[in-house]
Amino acid sequence: MTTEFDPEQKFSRTAYADGPRLLADIGATHARFALETAPGVLRSVKVFKCDDFSGIVPLLDSYLADHPGIRLNHAAFALANPISGDMIRMTNRDWHFSTDDVRRELGLNTLLIVNDFTALAMSLPALPAKDLLQVGGGVPTPNAVSGVLGPGTGLGVSGVIPTLDGFVTLGSEGGHVSFAPADERELAVLQYAWKEWPHVSCERLISGPGMELIHRALAQRNGVAANARSSPEIISGALDERDPLCLEVLECFGGMLGGAAANLAVTLGAFGGIFIGGGIVPRMAELFAASPFRARFEAKGRFTDYLAHIPTYVIMTPNPAFYGVATILSEHLRGRSGANTLTDRVQQLKHELSPAEQRVATLVLEHPRKVLGEPIAEIARLADVSQPTVIRFCRSLGFLGLADFKLKFASSLTGTIPVRHSQVRISDSTHDLSAKVIDNTVSAILKFRDQLDVASIDRAIALLRKANRVEFYAVGNSRVVALDGQHKFFRFRIPTSSYGDAHLFKLAAELLNPGDVVIAISTTGQVPELLAAVDAARAAGADVIAITSSKSALAKKASICLAVDHSEDSTTFLSMISRMLQLLLIDIMSVGISLGGQGEEAGDTESRKLLISHLDI
Repeated sequence: MTTEFDPEQKFSRTAYADGPRLLADIGATHARFALETAPGVLRSVKVFKCDDFSGIVPLLDSYLADHPGIRLNHAAFALANPISGDMIRMTNRDWHFSTDDVRRELGLNTLLIVNDFTALAMSLPALPAKDLLQVGGGVPTPNAVSGVLGPGTGLGVSGVIPTLDGFVTLGSEGGHVSFAPADERELAVLQYAWKEWPHVSCERLISGPGMELIHRALAQRNGVAANARSSPEIISGALDERDPLCLEVLECFGGMLGGAAANLAVTLGAFGGIFIGGGIVPRMAELFAASPFRARFEAKGRFTDYLAHIPTYVIMTPNPAFYGVATILSEHLRGRSGANTLTDRVQQLKHELSPAEQRVATLVLEHPRKVLGEPIAEIARLADVSQPTVIRFCRSLGFLGLADFKLKFASSLTGTIPVRHSQVRISDSTHDLSAKVIDNTVSAILKFRDQLDVASIDRAIALLRKANRVEFYAVGNSRVVALDGQHKFFRFRIPTSSYGDAHLFKLAAELLNPGDVVIAISTTGQVPELLAAVDAARAAGADVIAITSSKSALAKKASICLAVDHSEDSTTFLSMISRMLQLLLIDIMSVGISLGGQGEEAGDTESRKLLISHLDI
């Protein structure tokens, strides 16, 4: 990444249309900041000592004071801390804050806060070979899991898993696993540590403070009178003074880190490699490469050959977490773009546009949904161009204007942007939670579409076309779906009723006759009264269409099951997406009924078509 800063520099051709992005890597000791002005381009990298500030807001204010008037919309911070919910309480520093409060304080649209080693893990795929020092042998397997750990003030641990459309990182606190000694010397260090703590985790020893403890423990074990040293002083004592005790500390430290790295490798199956980050190891890279680290890494008994194939690297690039946190923010804002001919066209023609039009193109590529939903004035503001420039951009691509461009662009996006489930967090802004709810629903609908049992839908439509009467049985959240179905089917001149009182289900079912159809709707398919009513309906000669889970008791009792297998814990949470899928099945059957069947009068078919917006009439 480029890290020079020129305060007079204008945005480059690939600059972000909505302004630079604020990135931060905040540890217990130091905090690092940068402005990402374009993909991979960092400006104004600056390091602060956390001890100089009372909290995160004064720290941010100090950095931003050097950039008056700058327009910031999005930021992402890597934090040396577990991340859960809106309130953050730092483990190794007496700071606590609300993510949303900080976002509002800075006037941001988006603020992401992730664990620092989650960010470091996300950086691994982008790290060039020149930024890595390989220690020992092994060759990485393409598209394999990689692990990362690194000693600093604590011991961070994470991993990165390749998927079809990108990478998934692990939010881990693996540094707190129990330390296991491998020889008598490490046992002596552990016994020394037990005097201070009843539980000694790997982090207690494989970290900066841990290196200092090892120094004290080995001095006592060796009967050496040695002044206490900080971890930087121990490293310089070994490198510059060749102090025997400091050299032994680094040797012991390297072996311990090798054991922890091996445990991570076999736990993850990390054939993509194990990467060592953090602030300590790169400072002692030469000694570390000659330490027992690799020998200890491979010393795994029956799994020695297994580990010998896994490469190990030291991350030598400065500020590697910026790579990862920038990627996480970019993924959050943009989503992973899929095959899209119009998007490809914008990308290909971008270099032929004027500089102002390029900014509109950048906005289109990075925020397609925002461009589709905003008026021309807002698009111009976000791209920092005039409204006529927006029109010129559209015409440069061969469209009549913005409306024509939006129509074609929306069509090209439909069904082609891969979406995935994103957990809504307390810290999310209204913009973020809206996007997540919509994306989660779209993702579920696309998956549902691919898994539809068309044969069962055909059979259900055939039953409904010739039904004498249709009754809907549902309770709770599914009651809304039943009422929607009753309303639609009644418009088709089918005698229809809906029951939402579980006590009436069986009474109504016992009055049915052959040729009648029950549509029973239930997310769980386990409601006892509903199951009893289905038995009664089948006994009366009626058919039952169940909209429910394919593995439920209701599915087994029904004549036809239209499966909705989206997983939602409806006993604890309000079911939302399942309801949307159930409504879609009602709509699909409604359209199917409206198409009519052989032998129906043309006039009747036409009257039905008038009721369905999906049909081309």
